[in-house]
Amino acid sequence: MATTTGTATRTGTLYRGGPGMWSWVAHRITGVAVFFFLLVHVLDTALVRVSPNAYDLVIASYKTPIVNLLEVGLVAAVLFHALNGIRIILVDFWSKGPRYQRQMLWTVMAIWLVVMIPGTYFMLKHTVESLFGAAS
Repeated sequence: MATTTGTATRTGTLYRGGPGMWSWVAHRITGVAVFFFLLVHVLDTALVRVSPNAYDLVIASYKTPIVNLLEVGLVAAVLFHALNGIRIILVDFWSKGPRYQRQMLWTVMAIWLVVMIPGTYFMLKHTVESLFGAAS
């Protein structure tokens, strides 16, 4: 699809891959990921009423390094989704929000990194120690 703006002709989509578009995509992906986590969480918790033994087996399967990595991913998704949601609320309801939306996005990313770096360390510390031994 080609569109004409003045003398220049554009082809393709309106989205050019800027930070705003990627934050929109990431917000949707993290929202869906958190939704599916909650769905699985409700289902595995419901197992306790159906079969306590099955529930115990499922919970035991969560104590693996892979699931620990998934937990870090879950925390990263929830944190980004929450911080970006606050940014979206500010853009929508604060009169100066649209003007500062790019700066707020970079602030969200900075806060996300500041929280995730030590958070990842502490969340993975036990798993790394159990896999490779504790440092003396």
